[in-house]
Amino acid sequence: MTVSIVGLGLIGGSIALGLQESHFAEHFIGVENNLQHANKALALGLVNEVLSLEEAIQKSDLIIIAVPVDVTVILLPKILSLVNNQVVIDVGGTKYPMAEAVKNHSKRGNYVATHPMAGTEFSGPEAAVRQLFEDKYTVLCDIEDSSPEALSLVKAMYEALKMKITYMASAAHDVHTAYISHVSHICSFALAKTVLDKEKDEARIFELASSGFASTVRLAKSNPVTWIPIFKQNQDNILEVLDQYISELNKIRGFMEAGRDFPEAYESLRKHLVQANDIQRILK
Repeated sequence: MTVSIVGLGLIGGSIALGLQESHFAEHFIGVENNLQHANKALALGLVNEVLSLEEAIQKSDLIIIAVPVDVTVILLPKILSLVNNQVVIDVGGTKYPMAEAVKNHSKRGNYVATHPMAGTEFSGPEAAVRQLFEDKYTVLCDIEDSSPEALSLVKAMYEALKMKITYMASAAHDVHTAYISHVSHICSFALAKTVLDKEKDEARIFELASSGFASTVRLAKSNPVTWIPIFKQNQDNILEVLDQYISELNKIRGFMEAGRDFPEAYESLRKHLVQANDIQRILK
């Protein structure tokens, strides 16, 4: 088995490490436009060699696209046009734009749309993490459009990474990830920007920021190069979620504003927050 990974950053690099550790493949090829990233990936042993896209496809059994989603939507049809029996997957945070880009492609069956739900706030080859995917979920989308052979290989790959597999339509995936992933990143960016704008004393931020603040703004360390294309591709779903989130913030603000004159408003706020505590039933 030879695997090519297009994009040697956090996700692509971590997949390489995981598949090496599980002995899923014998040879790993990198495709990377950033020369520094390519050299770093070779030095770290993420891949055995770095080739051009065309060379990598010819030598591969499986091609993994792990670049920002705005690049993926352009690359995916081109890669499919170059394959014969090779299987192609992408690992991006949006799925419907990819499905639309190749829905009428003659080799659509060679492609499996996937999204491993794992990551960190760091980027680049040096951010690659062993066991990043263990016990996490991966989503396979629109599997009825993929060939049984392609689907079988991709399922085996994610099982080698020790991931749990779930299935959904690409459009549904983008709605759910808007709530669960995309808006949480926006909120983290917004809170970090608010604190940086209002608290000019960096020493105070460092001294007073507790683990709660650190965990809330952790995602603000994420690379905007990755996230801006996701926000753009999934903007309709994200805007709807943002409206709901802003409405919720306004409710809390309303309780506190009323509390200036009516202390009992804080009892209403307490009951409101107790409802939010129900999230602990789902997230242990």
